[in-house]
Amino acid sequence: ICCSKDNQSIMVGFDLREGGGYQGSRYIRNAPRIMVHGVYVQVEGLFVKEASQLRCSGRFKLSPQFVAAVSGLRLWFVPPAASFPAGDRATPPRSLFFLPSPLPQFPPAPPLLPFFCDSGYGCGTCEGGLSRSSSSKILIKGGTVVNAHHQEVADVYVEDGVILAVKPNIKVGDDVTVLDATGKLVMPGGIDPHTHLAMEFMGTETIDDYFSGQAAALAGGTTMHIDFVIPVDGSLSAGLEAYVEKAKKSCMDYGFHMAITKWDDVVAREMEIMVKEKGINSFKFFLAYKGSLMINDELLLEGFKKCKSLGAMAMVHAENGDAVFEGQKKMIELGITGPEGHSLSRPPVLEGEATARAIRLAGFVNTPLYVVHVMSIDAMDEIARAQTSDTNWTGKYLLVIPFRFVMSPPIRALGHGKALQAALSRGVLQVAKAFVAFSQLAKVFAKAFAKAVKLVGTDHCSFNSTQKALGIDDFRKIPNGVNGIEERMHLVWDTMVESGQMSAIDYVRVTSTECAKLFNIYPRKGAILAGSDADIIIFNPNSSFEISASSHHSRSDTNVYEGRRGKGKVEVTISGGRVVWENDDLKVVPGSGKYVELPPYNYLFDGIDKADTTYLSSIRAPVKRMRGTS
Repeated sequence: ICCSKDNQSIMVGFDLREGGGYQGSRYIRNAPRIMVHGVYVQVEGLFVKEASQLRCSGRFKLSPQFVAAVSGLRLWFVPPAASFPAGDRATPPRSLFFLPSPLPQFPPAPPLLPFFCDSGYGCGTCEGGLSRSSSSKILIKGGTVVNAHHQEVADVYVEDGVILAVKPNIKVGDDVTVLDATGKLVMPGGIDPHTHLAMEFMGTETIDDYFSGQAAALAGGTTMHIDFVIPVDGSLSAGLEAYVEKAKKSCMDYGFHMAITKWDDVVAREMEIMVKEKGINSFKFFLAYKGSLMINDELLLEGFKKCKSLGAMAMVHAENGDAVFEGQKKMIELGITGPEGHSLSRPPVLEGEATARAIRLAGFVNTPLYVVHVMSIDAMDEIARAQTSDTNWTGKYLLVIPFRFVMSPPIRALGHGKALQAALSRGVLQVAKAFVAFSQLAKVFAKAFAKAVKLVGTDHCSFNSTQKALGIDDFRKIPNGVNGIEERMHLVWDTMVESGQMSAIDYVRVTSTECAKLFNIYPRKGAILAGSDADIIIFNPNSSFEISASSHHSRSDTNVYEGRRGKGKVEVTISGGRVVWENDDLKVVPGSGKYVELPPYNYLFDGIDKADTTYLSSIRAPVKRMRGTS
């Protein structure tokens, strides 16, 4: 998609396949009309597959090849006066428009706002596109620099993507871009440890890819994330290759976790390659999603042992997949096919059983365990018992209230929330997954959250309303997941810091620094220190925000936090030393992001060898046996 030099029109490349569908296609927002060789059509509801078919020449006139290819093919068309059903922006228009040959002439379109070009959000690579800051030298002046251990009023000098100095009254030359941060906070960019971009799942693919998802993150002050690689037919190498290809359009730094979906000698060898050569230091095991991602106990044990030997973090999604499958069949037999069947088919006892099993097997192997999205009293009780026995684990608690959005494990009744709140206050749950939401339940958790939480992630796994409708008559087909990568930083600040439940220093810890430490990239990431990467946000605690699907940068047409307002806003995001978000203007370039390798053996492995030595020494002691006499 290319903007004209005078911003009077934009060009769009369509899916040129005869009768090409819209599933998984790119959704276009915020431009009222588009022009195809003089034909103006409404953009609302229009989908495109790729813009690569479009070739710009001169003043952005379509090539003859493109015109010939488009002529006579079916294109989605919406008359300017057309209206859409509520909540159905992503549904394709109901009528079809055939471009005849020759093409008719229409009156000129009204002026358009600058939008996407072929390379991204206002990237400046097209003639007439929005320019971006090309300065490699930046001085952030007069702000309060906040790290996870200290805060001070100081200047921050950045050059070639690296922080070179943090001290008061830095003097610079005229070739340096100066950003005034007086009265504002200068903090490390956020790091989201749990996302799913461009993931093929449940018959579709998450709506946000490595460009749109990361662009949304940057607009919300997150400058790095760790995404999950899903193997291809069990092959880790093939899965990594696929995700490396997907990530070529990335616009910020990222790392990878790896899922394990089968076990054999090849997978074991590939795990070594992932850790020693590819920079992956964590592996996730799904005890749920039978028939797709779920693994059995034999594989889980082998995986735990391999993780331990490699110094890699073992992660689990803990629900009993076999029992959930039976629960789903039961609901269908009872005629319960709507979304309510989702939570009814996977009650808390199944989460508790799987959590207990994973903890005990990790304890048996003596390896650190990262339990994601704890959602029930049953699971929490198992974690509490594990802590009293000194099991080395990391619990992840999810607090997101998705209302009509389906996710797994599902949201539980309020009683579970109160019990989890008590667990947080006692330190039973030490790592929080997902930022705090805005419901009444979130208020119940807030105080305990501030005391015990170490890390906040989102599990951003977003689908649009059309994709969610795949399960309109069968809850088993509803793609599981919600948004959050853009909203996290604002929601945590408003709910926790603005309310007085958390300090700015703790805010930096839970949104950035602890993640950097857990995945062994601190202080390169997660700090405003000389030598750290220049991933920085300028945060105005006195500004306000409002969340809406109409203004967010995700490609989803819905937002789980629709209408949420709060105080505290990311006004500037600097990624890799480049200003990418300023004055509500996003300037990002596909391919500018970098892969960050994550070294093995984080701090949770401290003491593992000593514990193993003590155990082995104890079982080698000679055992005296008494012989029986007749």
